[in-house]
Amino acid sequence: MEIHQLKTFVAVAREGTITRASERLHLSQPAVSAHIKSLEDALGLSLFERTPRGMSLTSEGRRLLVKVEQMLGAHQQMLEEASRIKGSVSGTLRIGACGSLSNEAIGYLLTSVAARYPDVELILKHGTSQEILAGVQSGHLDAGYYNEANDPDGELAILEVSRFKVYVAASPGLVATPLDWGALSELAWIYPTSSACCALAAESLFQAQQFRPQRVISVDRESLTQTLIASGVGIGLLHESTAERARALGEVELLTESPKKVRVLFGHLRSRGGEPLLEALDSIVRETINAPALQSALAGEPGRS
Repeated sequence: MEIHQLKTFVAVAREGTITRASERLHLSQPAVSAHIKSLEDALGLSLFERTPRGMSLTSEGRRLLVKVEQMLGAHQQMLEEASRIKGSVSGTLRIGACGSLSNEAIGYLLTSVAARYPDVELILKHGTSQEILAGVQSGHLDAGYYNEANDPDGELAILEVSRFKVYVAASPGLVATPLDWGALSELAWIYPTSSACCALAAESLFQAQQFRPQRVISVDRESLTQTLIASGVGIGLLHESTAERARALGEVELLTESPKKVRVLFGHLRSRGGEPLLEALDSIVRETINAPALQSALAGEPGRS
């Protein structure tokens, strides 16, 4: 007997007529009749009684109907499991995250991977944007979140997750208005001097205003930068979310905005774009792009950029 004969048997039993069963199965009526006859011949049993009203199960047919439906259910489950096995994603993903990314954003990524791809082991590495980018480029990381104020590396396939402003901030009353850039250049400037996003934003600002600060205090942790600014040690650069929180608390005032916004990017090597693990990860990251509730989280908490 064939699986299609069993499906025809169930269809006729449930529909009650050859005509309705043929419509349900998209088969001709002679084909349906032939399936039933072949099945009865193979089993050596009469499964239906032919009546003026249609097809009525015999006692033997009623007993077999339960078993056949169980068999068809098991057959469908087997096909579904085979599909899952064939399309399953497994392996290890090493993901980098710059320190300005919030726990909420990282938590969404981790829980989504765990729920949808239970055979995937995810290893998370925190670092500066420079460290994350270098790890992805070298292959030590499979993908990563990082802040980028310049044009992205052409070797990377990237998704722009969000973008945010960078502000120059000072303790309240430290700087007179309107701004005198010559006077500002004499104050200590607090920001990371490496290629972190605030350093790039600072360079953009210096070029726009055509000056260089005489003294720089290099700090790679934004929480410390905020503390030093609030204490009046100097003026410095803060991410948008940090700057607005500090201003709301009366700890700083915002002097101006950097000409260049910083983008939060998620990237991996373009040459690896067809790998199932990275395709699965890309799909989850795209969800965060379309989730307004996560955008502020992706813009960053105080941390290393």
